[in-house]
Amino acid sequence: MELRVLGYVVAVAETGTLIAAAERLHLTQPTLSRQLRDLERHLGTPLFHRENRRMTPTPAGEALLARARVMLAEAQAAREDIRLVAQGLRGRLTITFAGSGINGPLGAALRTVRETLPDVELRLVESFDDAQMSTEVREGRCDLAVQRLPAQDERLAVREWWREPLTLFLPAAHPLAAGDGELPLTALGDVPLVLWPREASPLSYDEITALCRRAGVTPRIAAEARTVQTLLALAAAGFGAAVLADSYRVLHRTGVIPRPLAGATTSNFLVWRRNTANPLVTRFRELIR
Repeated sequence: MELRVLGYVVAVAETGTLIAAAERLHLTQPTLSRQLRDLERHLGTPLFHRENRRMTPTPAGEALLARARVMLAEAQAAREDIRLVAQGLRGRLTITFAGSGINGPLGAALRTVRETLPDVELRLVESFDDAQMSTEVREGRCDLAVQRLPAQDERLAVREWWREPLTLFLPAAHPLAAGDGELPLTALGDVPLVLWPREASPLSYDEITALCRRAGVTPRIAAEARTVQTLLALAAAGFGAAVLADSYRVLHRTGVIPRPLAGATTSNFLVWRRNTANPLVTRFRELIR
């Protein structure tokens, strides 16, 4: 049974005559009559009583009519779903992000998505590993990544979203914490550092050690940790200072004083697959443009 023919059954039942149904359907009466008789022959039972041009459903016709209305409604809903998904107005968008990202423009962008695209399901995955985020996008497990140091891969499209200062989060008792304003990069040689293990986040680790080389100092690594909260806790305990994106100051960790590093900034990038089939990726990029 084709959906088109089920629509004929509904039209005849609702109008009560072949003439009126044919007009509604923009068909000739003989064509509609033949389609109904072919369906009845296929099902092996009459679907309508025919009396003085009036058409009323038989019990079998009533049973088919109930099913037909449900199937036609489902088909219409499916067409609407497909249309909205194709236009980037419905569906699922999976975004992986670094902790610093949610403290910046990403938070506002997610609020905009929720307000302007209420039928979109947002799935958010926090990560502490830049390389892993790029891998998640490249392999299709995530649609977008918001990260500081994307991997170089021709299969990925990368766009710089915003820049922010790199800040030295110092133990409150350290002499450098007593001043105001920016610190020179040479300050990285005046305090032990707590930072990411290189095996966990090689790009972030290399970014910090590159700053030390640029300043002409040798980093003294006092401890390593895999989360921002632990890095800040180690700083508060006096182990050393952590180099983090400035947006982490919103955490207001007791016992830690943030001071920006002069001339040190980090970029936050939006990363997606070049051949992505999810139209919501384009919709998201348009919203944040």
